Amino acid sequence: MIKWFSLGFWELIARIVLRNRILMLSIVIAITVLLAMQWKNIHFTQTEANMLPDDNIVNIEYNAFLHQFGEEGNLVVIGVKDQTFFTPKAYAAWGKLMNSLKEDEAVDLVLSINDLKKLQKNEALEKFELVPFVDQNKTTDKVYLEKIKKELFNDLPFYEGLLFNKKSGTIRSAIYLDKKIVNTPARKDFILKKLVPAVQAFEEETKIDLRVSGMPYIRTLNAQTIIGEIGIFIGASLLVTSLLFFFFFRSFRATLISIIIVIIGVMWSFGFLGLLNYEITVLTALVPSLIIVIGIPNCIFLTNKYHQEYKVHRNKVKALQRVTTKVGMATLLTNVTTAIGFFTFISSNNKLLIEFGNVTSINILALFFLCIIVIPIFHSYIPAPKDRHIEHLDRGYVKSFMDWILRNVKYNRFSIYVVAISLLVISIIGIYKMRISGSIIEDMPKKEAFFQDIIFFEKEFDGVMPLEIMIDTKRKKGVMKMSTLKRMEELESAIDEIPELSKPISVVNLVKYSKQAYYNGNPDYYALPTSQEQSFILSYAKNATKNSKANLMKSYVDSTGQFARITTFMRDENGDAIPRIEAEIRKEADKIFPKNQYKVSITGKALVFQKGTSYLLDNLLSSLIFAFFLTALLIGFMFRSFKMILVSIIPNLLPLLLTAGIMGFFNIPLKPSTILVFGIAFGLSVDDTVRFLAQYRQELKKNNWRIRKSVYATFDDAGLSMFYTSIVLFFGFSVFMLSSFGGTIALGGLISLTLLFGMLSNLMLLPALVLTLNKTLANEQEFIEPKIDIIEHSDEEIDALKKG
Repeated sequence: MIKWFSLGFWELIARIVLRNRILMLSIVIAITVLLAMQWKNIHFTQTEANMLPDDNIVNIEYNAFLHQFGEEGNLVVIGVKDQTFFTPKAYAAWGKLMNSLKEDEAVDLVLSINDLKKLQKNEALEKFELVPFVDQNKTTDKVYLEKIKKELFNDLPFYEGLLFNKKSGTIRSAIYLDKKIVNTPARKDFILKKLVPAVQAFEEETKIDLRVSGMPYIRTLNAQTIIGEIGIFIGASLLVTSLLFFFFFRSFRATLISIIIVIIGVMWSFGFLGLLNYEITVLTALVPSLIIVIGIPNCIFLTNKYHQEYKVHRNKVKALQRVTTKVGMATLLTNVTTAIGFFTFISSNNKLLIEFGNVTSINILALFFLCIIVIPIFHSYIPAPKDRHIEHLDRGYVKSFMDWILRNVKYNRFSIYVVAISLLVISIIGIYKMRISGSIIEDMPKKEAFFQDIIFFEKEFDGVMPLEIMIDTKRKKGVMKMSTLKRMEELESAIDEIPELSKPISVVNLVKYSKQAYYNGNPDYYALPTSQEQSFILSYAKNATKNSKANLMKSYVDSTGQFARITTFMRDENGDAIPRIEAEIRKEADKIFPKNQYKVSITGKALVFQKGTSYLLDNLLSSLIFAFFLTALLIGFMFRSFKMILVSIIPNLLPLLLTAGIMGFFNIPLKPSTILVFGIAFGLSVDDTVRFLAQYRQELKKNNWRIRKSVYATFDDAGLSMFYTSIVLFFGFSVFMLSSFGGTIALGGLISLTLLFGMLSNLMLLPALVLTLNKTLANEQEFIEPKIDIIEHSDEEIDALKKG
């Protein structure tokens, strides 16, 4: 097996590539065309990220809730807080807006003041009727509008918290979308083509500012922002990395081929997304930019080695052959370790992360083969580098920096260890200050108008993030039993006492409203019926909703009457408090509902998201251990030495701890976006370690196992490439800080910081450890070197290659 990874194997690859240039380029073009044909399968996700595996109890309960009551996130709310609302002009425009939305086939139900219904007793039929709250013939009268405003706020407590805020005077309408289209492209069409233009028309006509929110609206505009940023990331990362490449090498041709390679890589990344039928999510949207950021360092490493070889003997073909021969293995290993960093996400048992890990790992490995084929072929067709192209190998400021590092490695290793240990202690202190965020909207773009609307509704109506309680009475029609209704009312009272939650909504509200209607709308009677009243009031309520599409609370009791639903809303800023809130509700529910008679489930998107964040955190350690294990296997394969495995892990563990410490000190919470930093950063940071040790392995053989000479030679040969690639990765990931999403900003900034620490750690701490432990690492028996037969091209072959 080892012979397949020997220098002889890579020399064979170099010969095949350079002798079959047209065939190799044809294969690349054919693959590109085939993958481009898969672009038609690319589609954007219509749902939020669910970080929990399907078999997790939280997901099971949530899916059970959806099975009984359908999609919970189908509510869009439109709010207005303006003193001129109850004037004829504004009210007429509002009615026009609501009627236009109601007529759309995507809308299931609209609750709005302009066509609000109120319960009224019909003694003859012994049932409640829904009658119009507003006489549309009188809405041109300002006095009449003021009258209905007063009646709404004072006489209809059923709608308080749902359609109005009595304290602030804020009015809102509730638009319930058809649950069948909530997770389909039809939702996006309704929001962007119907709702948004209608709202803009109202604002232009009345000069009144409307606020719009709700999960369908948030998800749609959030997705549009993500789509818009894909192009920004690709363009910015391509610009930054190509400018850095040109700055290092001062060659338009070398820069051009690097740009072409990463553009092909981006095309392949979209092709693999389509081929695997993966949706574009907030994570997979980053893949094309990641390919650019990771691909350019590959180009830098191979181009730098080509220049180094050419500078020695000024033979272009020999230099191109030796690029693959000498660094093929190191480049493969660095790409494999990078892929490992992403591949570890498969251990999360989460579809979103598994897809992200799979497609990124595949693209990284594909990019390696693209680079190892195209770069030598391209340079074989163009003239040899000029002196100005290889000046960078002796550039003053870079050389001074590298010399300073080497001097510290040689003479100040104790100082390096002191600094490393000090940073480790500081990091541990910071780690103890870290917190977990359960916020759904924390990563959303705070500068966007829809985010400001979220804040508005959180202030006026105590939030838009639903928390659901599902009650299984274990018998049909058990919900409408007075004993069940009283227990539900008791639980709702307990929920109302939790300051982070809004006023609960359930069938209890309808029953209370029924009693108020029975007593001719007197708000003093808004309460559950007494034992004497229940028989006739409940019969009225049942008759009112029988075979009626106008059932006000049809979403809060299932068709069998066995399951009831209590909905409350929460401010997103209270995501961190969800475990405590859940515990309080659970404690009250266990006291109120006997377990032998009822089953109470607490669920909802807010809860699922918070549980998903905690789940990711719990799996972070196992993912990193998995990455460490796979990396250790690679190092063990190279050196057959357990000590070398430790030497390779330590310089990459320290940067991760430093980043975690910084997150603690700067109050950057652990959340899905920042949790991903550690796996990605480790996979990229360990590249330099593998590159250094792979080169060191060759130098040991070349220098008869003399440790010091081998370390210094490795530093001279690989150090500059490590510096270049790390700088490109640092600025490449910094591009993600251009995002308007807090999570993407944190992801880019923290990975950049970790890679900067990783570069310094691998350039200083890694060689220092190798030198310090040289006595135990110098045992030649620990290395198994295959016999290497390097076959170089003959002069005839070289002449043939030059002629192309």
